[in-house]
Amino acid sequence: MATPQQAPLHSVRFPGESDTYRAARNELLQAEMALRKQIENVAELRRKLPLGGVVPQDYVFEEGATDLSDSYATRTVRMSELFQPGKDTLVIYNFMYGPEMKSACTSCTSILDGLNGTAPHILDRVNFVVVAKSPLERIRTFAKGRGWRNHRLLSSASNTYNRDYHGESADGKQIPALNVFLRRDGTIRHFYQSELMFAPKEPGQDPRHVDMIWPLWNLFDYTPEGRGETWRPKLSY
Repeated sequence: MATPQQAPLHSVRFPGESDTYRAARNELLQAEMALRKQIENVAELRRKLPLGGVVPQDYVFEEGATDLSDSYATRTVRMSELFQPGKDTLVIYNFMYGPEMKSACTSCTSILDGLNGTAPHILDRVNFVVVAKSPLERIRTFAKGRGWRNHRLLSSASNTYNRDYHGESADGKQIPALNVFLRRDGTIRHFYQSELMFAPKEPGQDPRHVDMIWPLWNLFDYTPEGRGETWRPKLSY
């Protein structure tokens, strides 16, 4: 008995495609539709999270002038001052660039290369900063070399933010992380952290905890080569 053919999902076709290709593509398309729905389901669950704990202190960071070439205009800024008027959400990316590291993390650099272009769009809706443990001038020198002009760069060298919010291990090893904070009635509370990194994962698989903000791997997932088993981003090619 012949298996009934599945109804077409849409009428778009490409030059020279075969019936075999279309059948396989439709099967993949069904999976992509399910993934789209699942992504939204997860996002909805995230949005419904209750408020997390109150931030234990008004962390003091160091930052410089907007112009990266200005190495003299430095100041301290408190976490509470990172919230712009009318914007009660603060997103902080933990950049793996500690004082003991010879160079910045190549993966974090790849992420921030992409977010540098996206930052003006992000800042139209929420507050977004990049925090690293190295001294401020070291962070700014690296950022200048990458051409980052849109990131608000902060040094956490003199506070415990990285340790408190799991961007640093007990032995000082830097950990990539994305944290989201909310301001409610003048009080800053934690909302979300990309803690998938700490959860069980499939053998041989990266944590993928910040992949949703990382264009690189998402693009490679569209290709027949995929992500590859050994390839990693570099600082230069």
